[in-house]
Amino acid sequence: MRIGVDLGGTKIEAAALAPDGQIAVRERIATPGDYSSLLEALPALIRRVEAAVGAAPGRVGIGMPGSLSPVTGRVRNANSTWLNGQPFLEDITGALGQPVRVANDANCFALSEATDGAAAGGKVVFGAILGTGCGGGVVVNGKVIEGVNGIGGEWGHTPLPWPQPDELPFEKDWCGRPGCLETWIAGRAGLERWAPAVLGRKLGARDIVAAARAGDAKAQECLDRLYDRIARALAVIMDIIDPDVIVIGGGLSNIDELYEGVTARWGPYVFSDTIRTKLVRNKWGDSSGVRGAAWLWREGEG
Repeated sequence: MRIGVDLGGTKIEAAALAPDGQIAVRERIATPGDYSSLLEALPALIRRVEAAVGAAPGRVGIGMPGSLSPVTGRVRNANSTWLNGQPFLEDITGALGQPVRVANDANCFALSEATDGAAAGGKVVFGAILGTGCGGGVVVNGKVIEGVNGIGGEWGHTPLPWPQPDELPFEKDWCGRPGCLETWIAGRAGLERWAPAVLGRKLGARDIVAAARAGDAKAQECLDRLYDRIARALAVIMDIIDPDVIVIGGGLSNIDELYEGVTARWGPYVFSDTIRTKLVRNKWGDSSGVRGAAWLWREGEG
């Protein structure tokens, strides 16, 4: 059994993944709001999952916000800011007394979908999470590409390309950089932030979609703008890594119209006379993070 953990901002899920990819046991707890409480709660959660399947302590993979600095080994860039600066891998390995691998949560999502999900069979896969925020992960031949700086796939903190006059001047994201994609194409940090200027009122993402389907022209304009911005953002990814499959996760992945809306618009932005990249919805939904964390360990490793 591999044990996968999805360390989220509000919940932590741990699951035991059988060799055939089936989840044997899973359990969720609320995410503690401070680091010391996390180091107490997380090992206990992992031990309960191991005990439930009768597994000896073994291979644990953890998907988390942010990444580990290759210089200090400490967490950086996490929107759960109390994690930043902490020696998380060292501390959790010591607390468990067993091998642990840690990766960015968006990388885990991409790995899950590339291994046995919606992007299975793709040699080069880009996973794009469009949820509260915006993230990305790159998987090539079944392996996560973290890069020499450990920031491979940090798509959400690149600027919106080819900005239109009404999109300028850029506002700063929480990271301090202007124009980050997550302020444009995420759900809460993006669509729900700028849509009121179009709608004349404030609506949640689900309500905007419902209003558009009911014939509200302003709500439809919001979605059309969203699709165009996603198309521009993905065009840059296609120009750089030319993926076989782009798989979408997060809450906005549930918008059925998004896939045709984006692919109908990305042609003029991609530097190619043909586009064979597939844009697909994720297969595993909320389970992708925990599954991808478990898949950080391959058969025979450990």
